[in-house]
Amino acid sequence: MNAPPPPPAYVMLDGQGMKKGNYGPPPSGRRNVPRYNSDYYPKKSGGSSCLRCICCCYCILFLLIFVVSVLAFYFYTVYEPKVPSYKVQSLDVKSFDLLPDFSLNTVFLVTVEADNMNKAIGFTYGQGSSVLVEYTDSRLCSGSLPNFHQGPHNTTLIQIELKGRSEFGTGLQQALQDSKEKGRIPLLVRIQVPVSVVVGEISSRQFHVFVNCTLVVDNLAPGKKIAILSSKYNFDLTL
Repeated sequence: MNAPPPPPAYVMLDGQGMKKGNYGPPPSGRRNVPRYNSDYYPKKSGGSSCLRCICCCYCILFLLIFVVSVLAFYFYTVYEPKVPSYKVQSLDVKSFDLLPDFSLNTVFLVTVEADNMNKAIGFTYGQGSSVLVEYTDSRLCSGSLPNFHQGPHNTTLIQIELKGRSEFGTGLQQALQDSKEKGRIPLLVRIQVPVSVVVGEISSRQFHVFVNCTLVVDNLAPGKKIAILSSKYNFDLTL
């Protein structure tokens, strides 16, 4: 009676754990592939979604910057905006009286020339403006600009009556007397006015224009023609 054959040294199983055949020892170069549970692999996090969201935000921002740049280029190319110029054309003294209490009563009439050189842009001058005249940091008189609209390619002469009563001690009197004798009296005219830019039917929000005009005049005698010997202008604006 023949003895039963020895058990195989190596058995291959199919995917269902069934014996697939009886083979000899596995090849020397073959490695068993380990089986892993599906729970081994980590789940995907939301990092990719956040990255996509950030990329979309940057794309939208870039698009907005591009659109604004194109509109600004179009506006500057088509309308060619220019800053209006301002000039003190004349100064008339109606009253310049030193009172017994050493105060000074003054009434000036200042004519300001506003020149708008834009071909399609207008300006609206609003409420809340101020005009001051100073001598060596002492206010002489003050007033305000009228409210008006200035259209394109327009030059407007604005007459402003300024009134004031200020302390004028012996030191200022002596300094003013010296300036009169030299025929060179320095004055500072400060103008502050809210302005809106108007293009067609569209008006912008107001911004504030500041003009400092340093004048040198030959006299301040009431009723006498006053010559402006020199002038210097500084401009600034704020939103």
